[in-house]
Amino acid sequence: MQWRGVWRELRRDGARLAIKDYGGDGPTVLLMHGLAGESGEWDATAEALLPGWRVVAFDQRGHGRSERRPTDMSRAAFVADAAAVATSLGVGPVVVAGQSLGGHTAMLMAARHPDLVRGLAVADASPSKGSTSERQKVVDWLRSWPVPFTDRDAANAFLPHPAWVDGLEWRADGGYPQWDADVMAAALADDAPHWAEWEAICPAVLVRGARGIVTESEAHEMRARLPSSRTVTVDTGHDVHLEATTEWAAELAALAQRAYEAD
Repeated sequence: MQWRGVWRELRRDGARLAIKDYGGDGPTVLLMHGLAGESGEWDATAEALLPGWRVVAFDQRGHGRSERRPTDMSRAAFVADAAAVATSLGVGPVVVAGQSLGGHTAMLMAARHPDLVRGLAVADASPSKGSTSERQKVVDWLRSWPVPFTDRDAANAFLPHPAWVDGLEWRADGGYPQWDADVMAAALADDAPHWAEWEAICPAVLVRGARGIVTESEAHEMRARLPSSRTVTVDTGHDVHLEATTEWAAELAALAQRAYEAD
């Protein structure tokens, strides 16, 4: 899409947060990327939502243009960051959405700061307790990246989607991730389940990938524990927002419409 927005910074608790405001004329949707991601992953979603919605994203701590090595990588810090960003927009309650780690942040923000949130959309994220082995697999994969990538062809051959390649920092000697693996490992340290928070949220929608990390049984439990929520399965892997942008953006827009109409 043609970039027409602005970058700005917010500092909270000593950490710098980079906020990407795409603009737009309508109510606000706040987007949060997943682990090892960055705000550029939302470009296609923003294009689908503009101009009817105001779209804002931000690089979560430890990622992208935000603080690279913050001292606090707890879930509480991520949630406080999201609340601070929403408050800084000065537009009242917003719809929050996120994928994977960002979906988890958005979910906890919606539960803990209901005054800031009108509705929630999560892409392939759940309140379940993650397993130690699965978290370790993710960290091992991040540490296996052949950095620097010599060129975009090499990066495309290794990474799961072109948006990941676009999110690299390209220097004279190749492409580098905009995060450090030990910081990413710290972001996954919280393995507590958060079903009580999920049950407190309304309205909400889950868009899961059939080949993603949220199992069918987890999706059924999410629906059972929050009967007012909606669950949609698309034929993708974990990166629902990148692999099925049209379906994801449509569900997000519909959720946002219901949330604002209910106000």
